[in-house]
Amino acid sequence: MPYELYYWDGIQGRGEFVRLALEEAGADYVDICRGPASKGQGTRAMLAIMGSKSEPGIPFAPPFLKDGDLIISHVANILMYLGPTLGLAPRDEAQRHELNSLQLTITDLVAEVHDTHHPIATSKYYEEQKEEAKARSAEFIDNRIPKYLGYFERVLQQNPRGPAHVFGSGLTYVDLSLFQVYEGLRYAFPRATAHLADRYPHLAALHAAVMKRPNIARYLQSDRRIPFNEDGIFRHYPELDRSEA
Repeated sequence: MPYELYYWDGIQGRGEFVRLALEEAGADYVDICRGPASKGQGTRAMLAIMGSKSEPGIPFAPPFLKDGDLIISHVANILMYLGPTLGLAPRDEAQRHELNSLQLTITDLVAEVHDTHHPIATSKYYEEQKEEAKARSAEFIDNRIPKYLGYFERVLQQNPRGPAHVFGSGLTYVDLSLFQVYEGLRYAFPRATAHLADRYPHLAALHAAVMKRPNIARYLQSDRRIPFNEDGIFRHYPELDRSEA
């Protein structure tokens, strides 16, 4: 049976981190809420699972993955589950937890990205918190992007197997997630990130290498890859970007 991925239609969002792993591995999966054939039925099915009054272990929010009767939620948790099966994580338990710690750091980064445009409340429109978003974005650009990307640059540089990958000698799901972060930051803050390759050469090299992988390259050119837009995690509002590169 194919994996079933449940996530909001029309945005990359957090679901994209799972999609990249499934696409790279050539896994058989169904993006339940997407496509004209769904006609909203997938979204209704997703909400029904989340809103169940009787089932145990219901997910709080998407993305979540169904593998047969098993439901797994949270990006890092899903990727830790899929990693060994997809050939994107070691089978050694200690190493899997080490890899998961890197993915959880990306989870923290993604949460901070979201807060640049929704610093007050997710229930309010961006336009209702624009001034606060400007202040939050300036802090994120000046201090948090260097903090996070500097950390992952060091992780790559200090990998005993070389800086081509974040962990070990082969591609892992964390490499794919770092590719997505790099892409997303460049979309959201094009002026502020104009010199990323100069400041973080190993991250830039990893991004370029992932983009050239055959399955990823095909996915990026397909209609399965939803374009970045202003409904997702990474949003481009010019007023939140740095005025000069």
